[in-house]
Amino acid sequence: MEDKPSPAELDHVARIQAAWRRERPDLDVGPQAVIGRLHRIATLLTQELCAVYARYGLSEGEFDVLAALRRAGEPFERAPGELAAHTMVTTGAITKRIDRLERAGLVTRRRSGGDGRGRVVALTAAGRDLFDRAFTDHIRNEHRLLDALPPSDAETLTSLLTAWLARLEPPTAP
Repeated sequence: MEDKPSPAELDHVARIQAAWRRERPDLDVGPQAVIGRLHRIATLLTQELCAVYARYGLSEGEFDVLAALRRAGEPFERAPGELAAHTMVTTGAITKRIDRLERAGLVTRRRSGGDGRGRVVALTAAGRDLFDRAFTDHIRNEHRLLDALPPSDAETLTSLLTAWLARLEPPTAP
């Protein structure tokens, strides 16, 4: 007979599952094995990623806005509505982020050339320089975090998460 690990030897999610199995044996808490661990990993990864952003004086949301502008290519600008779509947040949240980035001299706002009522947000030279340095460190950090897995496991995880995300997330236009 194989010895069961003690609760102290189990990870956080396994300890929670063990407690629920004791308290609610009528429920199958098996999904927590995946969902709970993904949630914990997401929290830990966010902390690790935000530490890099903070070194550049950026929040996660501000980094996201600068990334969306930088990915746009020359002239590194988008309308606020486009930024909301490319960052998956509301236009109200985008406005707050843009306000802060504008005060820091990292972006500018101007009227749209085609529509005088519309606005365009653009990276400044200082914003592009800061973002490029931050992004280089960000990618280095992502490599460091992923290096905790053997390459074959990372490939398998990529495939599994891609397939699962495709089933959960509504399709988006390219």
